[in-house]
Formats: sequence, structure tokens, C-alpha cells
Amino acid sequence: MEIARELQEITLDLSRGTCVTIGNFDGVHQGHRKLIGRTRQKAALRGMPSVVVTFCPHPLRVLVGPHTPPLITDYDKKLDLLEGLGVDLALMLRFTRELAALEPEDFVRTVLVEGLNVRELVVGYDFSLGKGRKGNAEVLAQLGARYGFEVEQLDPVIVNDAVVSSTRIRDLIRAGEVWEVRPLLDRFYVVRGKVVHGMGRGGRLLGFPTANIEPRDELLPMPGVYATWVNVDGALHRGVTSIGHNPTFGDERLSVETHILDFDRDIYGWDISVAFVQRLREPKRFSGPEELVAHIRHDVSLARQILDAPEARL
Repeated sequence: MEIARELQEITLDLSRGTCVTIGNFDGVHQGHRKLIGRTRQKAALRGMPSVVVTFCPHPLRVLVGPHTPPLITDYDKKLDLLEGLGVDLALMLRFTRELAALEPEDFVRTVLVEGLNVRELVVGYDFSLGKGRKGNAEVLAQLGARYGFEVEQLDPVIVNDAVVSSTRIRDLIRAGEVWEVRPLLDRFYVVRGKVVHGMGRGGRLLGFPTANIEPRDELLPMPGVYATWVNVDGALHRGVTSIGHNPTFGDERLSVETHILDFDRDIYGWDISVAFVQRLREPKRFSGPEELVAHIRHDVSLARQILDAPEARL
């Protein structure tokens, strides 16, 4: 997959035209996958490249400010997922207030027509672009008739009687309902980060060494203890991950600590990823290390049972 952040960076041959879909694609969930799959299908039928147009930073970060929800997937992860879906070109445009102020026709003409030589445009059920979000599917179809491209609007994807959306997924993650997220994402929710030095209690005091993760700009599940899969250098390991403030020890800083089962390598400074499978329990203040260790043993035993189930496999 070719990645470009400006139209001028594109080296892919677009002379035959392109099939394009546009969106933020935060999470690259089942609804997004339907859009991208249809875009690739139409591109293949017409012998032209498939293109995903997305934005960085997320438009809400520019239009609303810093007090916006964390991302479901950071920008690097989003590009990884798009590549895994077989997209030919990902155009990640820098989102600015100037871009937001463009009239729909100006965006269509400069980016889609002159920049990408669009012949087919696939959009979601609630899509709109341009100043005042005036560029809905009806307006885009009119512009398509003027500039020579076709527009197809897809219906929403329904899972468990509700529309799949980034907002729904974000709400489930925040509530700790990570098991319910999998059918919406078509994968378990993953947090990535660098392993950093923590308080040193896990192995020394408790007998359960932990990898303390410094997360990227991604949404964290509700504080609690989770059964997880941990990817270390491409290898998967069972894990138990705690998100919280370590109430037994009175810590103030929120931490993400993973005990990787049957693992004893030094991975300080490594980037790892943690896939959240199921919430085991909420954070709890224990009377002391002995009671905490007993609960950790129970957490590990329960996590093994959960992760050994076929439906919990990655």
C-alpha cells in the first residue's frame, strides 16, 4: 500500500481513474470494512486502484480542541489495518480549519477529481463533507454527474440490533465491555505502548513481574483487571492486565501493567501490544500484599481458562 500525506506525494499511476472512499475510519470497524471492501471490489472490476482518503489529526481535534475523545486506533495502527485490507493507496490529508471551510465542490474538484482522478466514490450512510457538512450523498451525486464519477452510498452495518459506529465502540471500551467490542471491530481491542520502568513491586514483592506500558494516544478501557493476549516481537502470550491506580499501595498515577504468563525475558524499552479479551474484575483495595497475591493467582487461573477457549483466540 502506498501512503501519501499530500496529493503531490502520490507516485501510483492514477491515469485509469480511481475508486475512492473517504472517512476518519477511527477503529477501522465493521462498517468501515464494508466501505473499504466495496471500494476494492469496484476498483477491481474496473481495473483501477482503490483509494482511502482519511485525515490527521482527527477533525474533532481541530474543530473542538484537545478535550475530544481519545482515538480507538492511533494513526500508525489505522494505516496498518488499511494495508491489511488490501488498499492500494491511503491518502492521509492534514486536517486544518482551512480544509474544513472548503465548499463541497471545491474539495471534490481539487482532491477527488484533479488530485485522484476519481471514477467511483463509495460513502457511508451518514457521510458528509465540506463547509457546514453540506456535501452529503445527494450533493456528491450531483457533483459526480458534473465531473464524471459515480457515487454509491452504503447502508449501515448492524450488529446485535444496533448500528456499528466508532461512538458505540468507544462507549463499550470505556465501560470495560471489551468482549462485546470484538464483533464490532472484527478483532479484540488492542492498546500499544512502550514497556517502561514501574515501581518494581510486581516481581520483587509479589512474585508476579509486570510489563508497565506507556500507552500511545489511544483509548484505555475502564480501570480493572483483564484477560489479555500480549504480542511481544510477533509472538503471542497469555496475559493478565491491570489498569488502575494500585489502590492497595495508594498510587496516584494511572498505570497499565501486564503480567505475561510463562514469560521471563527483559523487554524494557520494547514496544508491545495488548489485546483485551475479557474483564475479570474491578480494581480493589486489599489488606496487604498477601491478600493481593491470592487474588492475582485467581486472576491468572481465570485468565488461562478464558484464553484457552476457542472463541478467545486471536
